[in-house]
Amino acid sequence: MRGPFRPIVWVGGATSVALLAAACGGDGGNDNTATGGGAGRSGGTATVLGCNPQNSLIPSNTTETCGGNVLDAITAKLVHYDSKTAKPENDIAEKIDMTDNQNFTVTLKKGYKFHDGTEVKAKNFVDAWNYAAYGPSAQSSGYFMEPIEGFADMQCADEKCGTKPKADKLTGLAVKDDYTFTIKTTEKVSNLPVRLGYSAFSPLPDSFFSDPKAFGEKPIGAGPFKFDSWTKNSEIKLSKFADYSGKFGGKLDAITFKIYQDASAAYNDVIAGQLDVVNQIPSSALVDDKYKQDLPDRNLSQAVGVIQSITFPPTKTDPSYADPKVRQAISMAIDRPTIAKQIFNNTREPATGWVSPVVDGYKANQCGEFCTYDKAKAKAKLDEAGGFKGGKMTLSYNADADHKPWTEATCNSIKGALGVECVATPVVDFATFRSKITSFQMKGMYRSGWQMDYPSIENFLAPLYRTKASSNTGLYSNAEFDKLLDEAAAETDAAAANAKYQQAEALLADGMPSIPTWYSTVQFGWSDKVTGVQSTAFGTIDLASLSLK
Repeated sequence: MRGPFRPIVWVGGATSVALLAAACGGDGGNDNTATGGGAGRSGGTATVLGCNPQNSLIPSNTTETCGGNVLDAITAKLVHYDSKTAKPENDIAEKIDMTDNQNFTVTLKKGYKFHDGTEVKAKNFVDAWNYAAYGPSAQSSGYFMEPIEGFADMQCADEKCGTKPKADKLTGLAVKDDYTFTIKTTEKVSNLPVRLGYSAFSPLPDSFFSDPKAFGEKPIGAGPFKFDSWTKNSEIKLSKFADYSGKFGGKLDAITFKIYQDASAAYNDVIAGQLDVVNQIPSSALVDDKYKQDLPDRNLSQAVGVIQSITFPPTKTDPSYADPKVRQAISMAIDRPTIAKQIFNNTREPATGWVSPVVDGYKANQCGEFCTYDKAKAKAKLDEAGGFKGGKMTLSYNADADHKPWTEATCNSIKGALGVECVATPVVDFATFRSKITSFQMKGMYRSGWQMDYPSIENFLAPLYRTKASSNTGLYSNAEFDKLLDEAAAETDAAAANAKYQQAEALLADGMPSIPTWYSTVQFGWSDKVTGVQSTAFGTIDLASLSLK
């Protein structure tokens, strides 16, 4: 649910390390799982950590966690992901029938309502998906509709969409009656039902289409909480939807996402009782597990479907990193074990590939030697490429989160191995940072993170590295990689599909479009006013379980 797509905003690091030690450290992440107490009372308001959304809150145009976390609370989809296992189960869908992995019939539950009181019907899904897929709509998650027949004819013929597309409707969607619609995909897609719980597939009320811009400032969903207000740079308020008929509601009457520009400030507010839950712990509190001392019996650490990485700019934006050998050299120059130990206090596990270990299909060591720290091999690989021709290297990060320590340590490691100047470079906030990336204006390397949208190996590959995929911000393109993704999607056997996806992942080591750095665990802290604090498998706060004592 947090991915294409939702690049993530926060990462903790320890401020005590300015320079990297040369030796190797431990690797493992902390897999200890905890929850914040038992059943609490119904009612009341809780405050949770929030951040500035990059865009207005339209489901098909929200591709990052700041807006995505809010949308997850106010939207309902055909499918809901279990908070602990991420296993999909029907929500608005009564059933999803498929016969050949290419033709699907969706039957809706009756009586499911939007927050404006109108009923959710088949046309609300079909209209929403057509809007997302239509090129002139310029929706960042429109790519999710690509498997549906007719998608290609709805795309712009040029970058500015000056030429109207051939069609404005997906031929693969058809409304049969108020509660039934069909989906036909261009090719076979074995995991399509699993994908349908992602926010891009949310239904939209009829009122959306009269003024999408206004809707984005005050969105209407069909989820357990409804949108109340958004004070920019300050807070987003939600309240319980009285007519919610689903089975995934919660006990709270209201939730406020308090927007912070600094992870330490949010953490200190939790300690002071001014904020109820944070799902990120700042660097200083990770050192020696200080957060466990600050918040005894009010903390948790859990492995989640999140991977951290460093992405390279498109060649047209910055040709300095175009040679895959340069990228491979940089990757081998990063001392992941030492950073995991000294910066993250072993709350991160050094990554050996591009797919999180929590999903079915994960295979270790897909990156091979290129994700193994080796100063000599790194320098030799850079020399093989003819050296670095861009002067100094830069590694950009959003300054409204705790990325400075690890980016500086990473640059120190690169400089120590390659003998090339590397500078950790802050960008004022996450919204600005992401805007520079998605408009292809970001020069140099930049931090990236991926929180799975749905529990599949495919979700860590296709949205990020398929040619022209919506979250392929480095503009990587490999025809053989794309072909393997298509072959995997056509497989009816899960093991056979995973094997194809694994072959595709292995190809990434050749082009190195990004550097896998570490797999994430999530650390939570909470005030003494709340109970039932749990993390979802996606690393987000499980709002359904949260309540006041």
